[in-house]
Amino acid sequence: MATIRKTITLTDKQDEWIKTQIKNGGFTNESEYIRDLVRRDQSQNAEFLATKAAIEYGFKSGISDMNVPEIIKEVEDRMRKDGRL
Repeated sequence: MATIRKTITLTDKQDEWIKTQIKNGGFTNESEYIRDLVRRDQSQNAEFLATKAAIEYGFKSGISDMNVPEIIKEVEDRMRKDGRL
């Protein structure tokens, strides 16, 4: 995978934070730390978009005729079928 060199500006406090993370053994260098932040942000954004899509789907699907216990049972049945329960 190709890499691209970037120049960023940080405050002294931010720079010290990154150096502390490296010193504590979490990362080997500054670039690794920044790449990790980007990966986590990408993951969180993907989760957010999936949740947003599920909420929109729920709104568009309308009001259910089922009561709360029926909905819970349906979800549990689906989770058992998928092996998640």
